[in-house]
Amino acid sequence: MAAPTRNPPARMADRVAPPAALLFDLDGTLIFSDPLHRAVFAEVLAPWGVDLTEAVYARHVHGRLNADIFADLAPGGDPVALGDAKEAEFRRRLGGQADPLPGAPAFLDWAAAAGIPCAVVTNAPRANAAAMLAAIGLADRFPVVIAEGDAAAAKPDPAPYLLAAARLGVAPGACVVFEDSPAGIRAGLAAGARVVGLATSLPAAQLSALGAWLAITDYTDERLAGIIGPPR
Repeated sequence: MAAPTRNPPARMADRVAPPAALLFDLDGTLIFSDPLHRAVFAEVLAPWGVDLTEAVYARHVHGRLNADIFADLAPGGDPVALGDAKEAEFRRRLGGQADPLPGAPAFLDWAAAAGIPCAVVTNAPRANAAAMLAAIGLADRFPVVIAEGDAAAAKPDPAPYLLAAARLGVAPGACVVFEDSPAGIRAGLAAGARVVGLATSLPAAQLSALGAWLAITDYTDERLAGIIGPPR
């Protein structure tokens, strides 16, 4: 997204103070990874006869921890071992290069120019977070990465977002959170932050109904200009 430096249109956020920090979920928010996750989950869960339809994926998988997913869908299996196998296969198939969501690198450039720190906050294992950030070329953009096991509880609990804000030294209520899942949106709202929903897996109307302050398709949306204001 090219930073809008001239005659930007009116935006819903023009009257809102710039945030103290931007906190980003990763899967479905910075990288469109859900199709790959779903394919690998389907293969790992096949021995349990799970038909991983879109509805089943949305209800039982999207935004949840592996331990909970496999406990629900693979009774009698070892949730930890199954989760480890699934994530290793995900990383193998991801490879070393992928595309970030459109406009994400430029939006991060614009935030940096405005002096606003950014963090990644994900329920994914740290190895996954590192692999995805490296694959989309954003590994050096986030001084703080909160991954699975770092906080006292996972999303939808607000603990991961509260921890990220604490590590950045900002008030969580002064942050803007970027999320694509119901669990993530609930976590951001419970932390007291404003939440921007990414309509990568769910329709914008559903994100708004969940409480998203703004729902966008990607980071080329001109309404984002009003969130951080002009570079300092």
